[in-house]
Amino acid sequence: MAKIPTGRLVGEMTRKEYITPHYIRVYLYSEDVPLFRETTIGDNNKIAVPPQGFNEVHFPTWDETTQQWIYPSPEVAPAIRTYTHRGIDLETKELIIDFVDHGDGGPASKWAREAEAGAKLGVMMRLDGRELYEQADWYLLAGDATAIPVLGAILETLPGTAKGVCIIEVHEGADEQILETKADIKFKWLHNKNPHLESDLADAVKAVQVPETKKFGYVAAEFSNVKEIRSYLRKEKGWKQEELYAYSYWKAGVAEDKSQADRQREKNTYE
Repeated sequence: MAKIPTGRLVGEMTRKEYITPHYIRVYLYSEDVPLFRETTIGDNNKIAVPPQGFNEVHFPTWDETTQQWIYPSPEVAPAIRTYTHRGIDLETKELIIDFVDHGDGGPASKWAREAEAGAKLGVMMRLDGRELYEQADWYLLAGDATAIPVLGAILETLPGTAKGVCIIEVHEGADEQILETKADIKFKWLHNKNPHLESDLADAVKAVQVPETKKFGYVAAEFSNVKEIRSYLRKEKGWKQEELYAYSYWKAGVAEDKSQADRQREKNTYE
């Protein structure tokens, strides 16, 4: 398997803004931002969050002699989390990354809440572009607040001839966003102040009437939601593998780095 070309940089926050009460947009400056000029908006990246009290990013380094990764000491090692490349400005050399303010002690949302101008964040991301979705006549887009960046990117690139449904679960009504699209998309917003305890996302997906046409679904949410939705669409409704991309960004009660194996294993079950 060919190795995917990747790059990394340390960005300094120039500014941030609350798009909604629980949604923070962060702008990161770096002279190396043009490295990612070909990267697809909406693609995942890995961010490296410095420990509390530090403002330097210590990436792991590759030892060519031993052919092994050398990791920084625990005292300075960053927390690695998966986020989404929401935008890039080559003129100002800024990357844009959106954060959900969970109101908890998670390292990424905590960093976004507390960061001030000059705060540093590491970003690791593939250098080439890729297709986020298959071409279809009708789309099912579903996710929680963590999926808004990728769903927003998909919606912005859908053709005007496309139709579909977009279901997004957010904290409250004030967290609903205007997501631009040329397609004929029906939006349904769900409100849930405790997504780690319960969710109506799967039930909302099951209530959708899917037309008999060429279709594609993109689902991104909490582990149990994605598992239920994937099982429903693939097993009960007979969706083919190429008609659905479903992946869980997080698992309730478990840190991302501790739940990755479970999330990947569940995804592989249907591939």
